[in-house]
Amino acid sequence: MPVSPEELHIGTKAHNFSLPSVDGNVYSLSDFDDKDLLCIIFSCNHCPYVKAVEDRINAIAKKYSERSFALVCINSNDELEYPEDSFEGMVARSKEKGFVFPYLRDESQNAAMQYDAVCTPDIYLYDKDRVLKYRGRIDDNWKDETKVTRNELQMAIELLLNGKEIDFTIVPSMGCSIKWKK
Repeated sequence: MPVSPEELHIGTKAHNFSLPSVDGNVYSLSDFDDKDLLCIIFSCNHCPYVKAVEDRINAIAKKYSERSFALVCINSNDELEYPEDSFEGMVARSKEKGFVFPYLRDESQNAAMQYDAVCTPDIYLYDKDRVLKYRGRIDDNWKDETKVTRNELQMAIELLLNGKEIDFTIVPSMGCSIKWKK
């Protein structure tokens, strides 16, 4: 059964955040004001769903870096129960994978709560006014990139960068649940 736009929060505004990045900077929503599109992905290090698509996420960030597009990943997981998701683990993962986007730590989990994030990866694509236009999956085969037939996040990016609306059914992302602190 399709998920309604209301369930995906389509049309809602982005929430501000101020989070440290593995690159040593602190980023907030306003740091991306010069971009027409902002993609926020709730991510982590340990989730097999994220591991399967993190190279695709990095490729998307690279592909659209010359256009008015920014991508950030936010890790909100409990680092005590999941030590691989610690800030130090994030720094190491970013270096190992050559991430070209800010990888932010949400230690308080406030950002995840404000965005109503439920899984990793949970993908939000906002327009210039920071209105949510897309909250769906990256593509139609998280397990095997060679079997992808629909690059839905890139389809959404292209439509919005070209001044058009999303004209296809949005399929929610699938992944591991956010690991909430006790």
